[in-house]
Amino acid sequence: MSLMPPPIDPELAAAVDLDSLRITLTHEVIGELREVSAPMPTLDQLRRGGAFTVEERIAHSGSGGSAGVPLLLCRPIGVTGRPPVLYYLHGGGMVMGHARQHLDYVLRWAEELRAAVVSVEYRLAPEHPYPAALDDAAAGMAWVAAHAQEAAVDPERVLLVGFSGGGAVAAGLALRLRDENQYRPVGQMLVCPMLDDRNDTLSAFQLAGSGGWNRATNEAAWRHVLGPRRGAPDVPVYAAPARAEDLSGLPPTYLEAGSAETFRDEVVAYASRIWAAGGNAELHVFPGGFHGFDFLAPEALLSRDARDARLKWLHRTLPVQP
Repeated sequence: MSLMPPPIDPELAAAVDLDSLRITLTHEVIGELREVSAPMPTLDQLRRGGAFTVEERIAHSGSGGSAGVPLLLCRPIGVTGRPPVLYYLHGGGMVMGHARQHLDYVLRWAEELRAAVVSVEYRLAPEHPYPAALDDAAAGMAWVAAHAQEAAVDPERVLLVGFSGGGAVAAGLALRLRDENQYRPVGQMLVCPMLDDRNDTLSAFQLAGSGGWNRATNEAAWRHVLGPRRGAPDVPVYAAPARAEDLSGLPPTYLEAGSAETFRDEVVAYASRIWAAGGNAELHVFPGGFHGFDFLAPEALLSRDARDARLKWLHRTLPVQP
């Protein structure tokens, strides 16, 4: 029996031609996609008309010969005391993207929450396979803790934010920080995250023939990150967080997927296992949503609903202090 994919929301289907988004993630294609990615906003644009100061900093990871991990520190102007931090890990399947990608969107949250943002320019596969991205993310967290006074931010209120491939890095970082018993985040927001290199869920097979980020694209990305270990029994839990047997002790977690995307079932399973371990998770599965739907069709009603849900969770998890 063939597996029929769930229907796509009609408004999204009218706005986006998913078939045009089919890609094969060879090394050459990755290079081309990096070149044609969305225009990089300038530092002045990221200041949002004077709402933020924006500075480039360097964290030192000491991993794999890295000369340093570039960070963007965006601090709100006019906020007394030390604001909390949205610690941002961009999307792109861990093979594409950059620290300024969708940062304007995260800064809109930060402006409302009166929060700072630290965005991490972590190294990308295939040039830098696992654990490069995770080590860079950990180095950035250590920088926030060590330089909190200089940066004028609150190291006790750091919330991890990861989109797609950045969600894998954020979730892996949360597990690593838990196990090392340091820098405990106040929450983690995982938006359509890559969590499972095995790529064998029902939704992965159900959406295998779809456009956009499908099963073949996902497998290729994981192979770039993990090499021949992809799908093997010994993949580290920090690389593919769905591999973790113990999901206890994690900070409050927001998890989101669309019903018509490859990651749906691994995201649902991750939330269920956090609950089973006695943890706090909020799960949203948006009917008819495909991977990245709200960035591709931001004016659609479903996209607005998704963005509202994220911001409401952030307000509850990181309340604005007087």
